[in-house]
Amino acid sequence: MCTLHFPVQMQSDIRTALHVAFSSIGSLSPFRRSTLTLPPRCLRPAASLGLLSRPFSTAASLPDKPSICTADELHYVSLPNSYWRLALWRYHPPPQATPRNHPLLLLSGVGTNAIGYDLSPESSFARYMSGQGFDTWILEVRGAGLSVQGSNFKEIKESANAVSEQMEAVAKGVTNGVSPVQQPNNVSDTLSDSEISHFGQDSIGIATAWDESKLVSKLTEILMRLSERLSGFLSDGQSMLISAKLFDQISSLLEGSQLSDRFEEVRANLSNLLEKQQNSGVTSQIRDLSQRLVNIIEEGQRSVSPQFIDMQERLSSTIEDFQKQLDLIVKYDWDFDHYLEEDVPAAMEYIRAQTKPKDGKLLAVGHSMGGILLYAKLARCGFEGREPELKAVVTLASSLDYTSSNSTLKLLLPLADPAQALNVPVVPLGAMLAAAYPLSSRPPYILARLNNLISAEDMMHPELLKKLVLNNFCTIPAKLLLQLTSAFRERGLCDRSGKFFFKDHLHKSNVPVLAIAGDQDLICPPEAVEETVKLLPQNLVTYKIFGEHQGPHYAHYDLVGGRLAVEQVYPCIIQFLSQHDD
Repeated sequence: MCTLHFPVQMQSDIRTALHVAFSSIGSLSPFRRSTLTLPPRCLRPAASLGLLSRPFSTAASLPDKPSICTADELHYVSLPNSYWRLALWRYHPPPQATPRNHPLLLLSGVGTNAIGYDLSPESSFARYMSGQGFDTWILEVRGAGLSVQGSNFKEIKESANAVSEQMEAVAKGVTNGVSPVQQPNNVSDTLSDSEISHFGQDSIGIATAWDESKLVSKLTEILMRLSERLSGFLSDGQSMLISAKLFDQISSLLEGSQLSDRFEEVRANLSNLLEKQQNSGVTSQIRDLSQRLVNIIEEGQRSVSPQFIDMQERLSSTIEDFQKQLDLIVKYDWDFDHYLEEDVPAAMEYIRAQTKPKDGKLLAVGHSMGGILLYAKLARCGFEGREPELKAVVTLASSLDYTSSNSTLKLLLPLADPAQALNVPVVPLGAMLAAAYPLSSRPPYILARLNNLISAEDMMHPELLKKLVLNNFCTIPAKLLLQLTSAFRERGLCDRSGKFFFKDHLHKSNVPVLAIAGDQDLICPPEAVEETVKLLPQNLVTYKIFGEHQGPHYAHYDLVGGRLAVEQVYPCIIQFLSQHDD
């Protein structure tokens, strides 16, 4: 087997795609406005929404499901202490199919939804599995597809329909040559662009007392949120990096002036306070120092120097934009561990309650991050001595350790740098791909090579590839990327604490695994898949690579939706699942 290399030209193409996409959706710089979609509500405890910590009784199946959903039924399951409602697409086996003993759970990749498993009646992994007798369910984790926020049945239905309409509108717009400017998402409302305050000034340019108070309050709020570690998003060191960014921006307004030394004194005191435990005394001191900082800016405003013209307005603008970036971070507040510890268990519990398998176990297939979730679950349960409640597992293009491979995902590492958390608080993958699609599918085909990341040449019908690109991808939180990038470091993927390494405990699993790789997968190359396979008990693991030297070849998505998958990959999976289902 030959080693795959990621060509320099491909790297250039991906950077071009990023540039095109961000040009279309607006800059993600912390000091420029963003048009990314956001949740309609701030994060609130479940009690304030009157939520239940179990699947709510009205969610057996959503009647009149949104048009984008091609499943037989659309179910919703609630999460403990959360306003998220996870979508479950269900496919019933036909009456003539072979009866099966266990339901089948399908898990998708990072930043993707259920559509990838059901592109069309002729290219549907989910339909094929249900046609073989498996009661098949696709989970859309929080932030993906039709998973929405809502406290009651009406809100859920309205939000799901809105998401469906957005997804269809984006696809239609790109087809008609209109660049997408907003990412269709499960969070349908947008962050409103608050008008930046233009302070009322008298003849010598002094802000009114009301404006000054408002500015102090805004600055104090930001610093308090940093002191509280952004609701647990940031470690102490990361919080200091982000606060330093804000201080640097303010410092640049005073650079070269006699006020600079006074600001640095205030900055040092604020930095010390941000490191302390939150209490009322610290709160009071932060507000006092915020007032001193605003006073320094006001004193500069009185100066006749051109350097200080509109200084308060520029400070206000800096604070406003900084606030918006903090909102993005807090509202997209989930990581891999949330999926592993909350989303997947809630879905499994709900499916068991609906299908009632005699031994309480499920079969599962995971593509890309979906397979990583299954590996992580096996490792965690093995470590804790718990039953994973999985009869057998199939992973498609998945690994816990990418260090030995030339995966293209390494290009995302700079985006996941904690120091860049404000620069890129989310990665709008769907909007990026939608913006880049015309350049990859039309003359002069500037970004045609990007298609190779998804599908090998001639492995997908152009219309299906188009649907996949325009409808299957979502927005990825920086917090999720921060954790996933540990798979590119020594010892592989770890939990959010950085102390539990999943690959160290995979050998304790007692669940049969079929691991499948594609020969031309640039995202999860075969050598990455092998790195995880060798850690599993050899009597329980089966490893297959699809693709021939002379073709056909399999890229990252071809294992699920390639034109030959139904003839080559699906039967292999059915044979494995049937063996362990019995």
